[in-house]
Amino acid sequence: MADPADRGIHSAQLGILVNTLLAVTKLVAGVSGNAYALVADAVESGADIFSSLIVLGGLRIARREPDDRFPFGYGRAETLATVVVSVMLLGTAAGIAIEAVREIRTPHHLPAPWTLAVLATVIVVKWFVSRHVKLVGTDIGSTAVQADAWHHFSDAVTSAAAFIGISIALWGGPGWEPADDWAALVASAVIVYNAIVLMIPALRDLMDAAPDEKIVNSVRNAAQAVPRVLAVEKVHVRRSGMIYHVDIHVQAAPSLPLVESRSLGGQVKSAIREAVPQVSGVLVHMEPFESEGQAK
Repeated sequence: MADPADRGIHSAQLGILVNTLLAVTKLVAGVSGNAYALVADAVESGADIFSSLIVLGGLRIARREPDDRFPFGYGRAETLATVVVSVMLLGTAAGIAIEAVREIRTPHHLPAPWTLAVLATVIVVKWFVSRHVKLVGTDIGSTAVQADAWHHFSDAVTSAAAFIGISIALWGGPGWEPADDWAALVASAVIVYNAIVLMIPALRDLMDAAPDEKIVNSVRNAAQAVPRVLAVEKVHVRRSGMIYHVDIHVQAAPSLPLVESRSLGGQVKSAIREAVPQVSGVLVHMEPFESEGQAK
């Protein structure tokens, strides 16, 4: 099976190639076809190139092995890449909105009808790319790759908005020229929403928020299933990029020798890693079992 980081890197490289081609195509078509919504779309594709580069860099750093300087690994680089991409989305949306308002207030010619064909092609291409990257990001558990997918999807949304706006402008004729600019303004609002949706879980990971309950329960159940484990007292799980670190308190018989207790801790660690492959580090605290009566 391919390394998760490698799959994420390949998806980012695909995004860079596609966005470079589309950005140039949309910019030339937008300028020559009097369609600002298409120019705004080209700006979005340009931002996608940088976001994919950031994701690429984040994944390459995150895959490094832990060392003395970063004993818990470099996984947070992937989460930081997600935050940076989200901020870039917000910046892109602001730039598109400001320029759209300026274009609305400035008289200009109707967009050329052939620009619709360019937009239709872009929508199809970006939808397929965003779907592919999203599947990869979900499969490998990478928020950065998923953020990159949303960036591609946002590009498809701005293209769809531009298509609608230009269609309205061409249908309405003189006086409807700003329709594509209004479409760009609406698209910027969609981009802002996507950026916020992406940023919130990334910030939660940076704050060491507990992951999905399904992950925690899987860790707990794996530990409890190990023979001679009498109880699981505490389970703390935190996410670091595409991996998880577990801190767990396991109770065993008080009479269990230290050597055997250490061996049992190793069995718990192995069981957790087998049940949840995304778990990298496991710290097992072995404690004497206490019944409810003893605890009182």
